[in-house]
Amino acid sequence: MHIHKPDEQVTSAEKALQLLKEGNARFVSGMFMNKDCHSEDRELLKSSQKPFAVVLCCSDSRVAPEIFFDQKLGDIFVIRNAGNITDETVLGSIEYAVEHLHTPLVVVCGHSCCGAVTAAYEGSELPPNIQSIAERIKPAISRGGDLDKVIHNHVEVVVEQVLEDEFVKEMGTKVAGAYYDIHTGEVAWL
Repeated sequence: MHIHKPDEQVTSAEKALQLLKEGNARFVSGMFMNKDCHSEDRELLKSSQKPFAVVLCCSDSRVAPEIFFDQKLGDIFVIRNAGNITDETVLGSIEYAVEHLHTPLVVVCGHSCCGAVTAAYEGSELPPNIQSIAERIKPAISRGGDLDKVIHNHVEVVVEQVLEDEFVKEMGTKVAGAYYDIHTGEVAWL
């Protein structure tokens, strides 16, 4: 097992994915890495950052990738919004991490009990701004299935959208889908 150092550049998507998988295994087992070095990490990170993965996930308060991947300050570049949707701002943030920070891996992480996907799935009347989120989830609903299947479908749709991004293509960045189970803490890779 390798613990990533904040000033260490991880250039391989496979290595980045391995670090996330090891971190989630630590989280599930309750055997967390020692993080008593925040002041040292801040010192190392004050002039630059070298995150080894971008994680696009939901803003649900139960879904904190720094915690369920058991990572330290500076390890992952996190983008959060309700329903882990893509839009120009999200894609721009991913492009920044991929192009300027040379982050080799983008993870799109959905989760169980997602309120945004549930609202879109149920099709009830929503306030305009929430409705705009639901509209971005509808392609996953059209692929069919129960709510949990739609959450998985949505991750797949977002992965496809990220893979279509020119900078992601140009940089050869790996894009992976994941599903976080809020009950068990486990991340399944799709």
